Amino acid sequence: MFLDATLPPTPLSLIPSIACAAEDMGFNALWVTETIHDPFLPGALIAEHTSRLHFGTAVAIAFARSPANLAYTAWDLAQASQGRFILGLGTQVKAHIERRYGMPWPESPVKKLREQIGAMRAFWQTWQTGEPLNFRAEYYKLTLMSPFFNPGPIEYPHIPIYIAGVNTGLARLAGEAADGFVVHPFHSPRYLQEVILPAIELGAEKAGRSRSDVSISVTAFVVTTPEERLFARMQIAFYASTPSYRPVMALHGWERVAEQLSGLAARGQWDEMPALIDEEMLASFAVEVPSPELPAALAERYHGLADRLGLYMPFMPGERDAFWRDLLKKI
Repeated sequence: MFLDATLPPTPLSLIPSIACAAEDMGFNALWVTETIHDPFLPGALIAEHTSRLHFGTAVAIAFARSPANLAYTAWDLAQASQGRFILGLGTQVKAHIERRYGMPWPESPVKKLREQIGAMRAFWQTWQTGEPLNFRAEYYKLTLMSPFFNPGPIEYPHIPIYIAGVNTGLARLAGEAADGFVVHPFHSPRYLQEVILPAIELGAEKAGRSRSDVSISVTAFVVTTPEERLFARMQIAFYASTPSYRPVMALHGWERVAEQLSGLAARGQWDEMPALIDEEMLASFAVEVPSPELPAALAERYHGLADRLGLYMPFMPGERDAFWRDLLKKI
């Protein structure tokens, strides 16, 4: 199981030093989120200032971009990094796509993401082999690629595509068409075992693939201090209030709590939400142990469930370096 790090929200000027520190520390990959910055811009700096560290977007919002935008950017980052870039995509939710990005929400998000993946690979195939671009589906019809706009072949043309999700539709799509699945931090081992992994296997079977063709990347909530306990309860309450994430709570029989959290969120009563996350819920969604016991607890919790593991906390050099070294040494 690889241990990965997450880049903190930080100015671009700090990216080189953080990336170098992550590589020196021994992380396998450094992931960039799309929250307050574009997730692709740090990639060019990571590629330039490291030589072994893999890196990727976890995630870039797919429906905020065209397949061509994504294909060109990923092609450049793969070339610049000698194949160390991973393209992680997420759909986001309808309100954000329409009201934050000003883009249309598709009638079938799974179908559109499937087409985006196929369209990107069609671009890459054309650029690598010179064959005509000819991708025709419901959302995209792509048939024009003149030499002036063709970047040409690169040495590392296979760009891994990971997709993120909470529910079974996107998990099945990962099994069918992706190289990896980014598990949402709002999960329990039971939800992975009983819902997500079987859905990935169904998708893989449909496409003549196996579960081993899909790398499972997990981000885990951990609690080793009182401050982390409060933070975890706040984040879990926030995610549990999202209506589209309700199946996670429903599996454990906590639908009523999820409805209460949604009501509090709708009224802006954020401070009241963490109190609804009881001890059983916290134990289901977070690993709570003393710091020295964390590596063993994580290894036990995610054995057979995760191929890549990261923590729901950013990596910042000089902050908790001993903690990260111990984790890397023991996992």
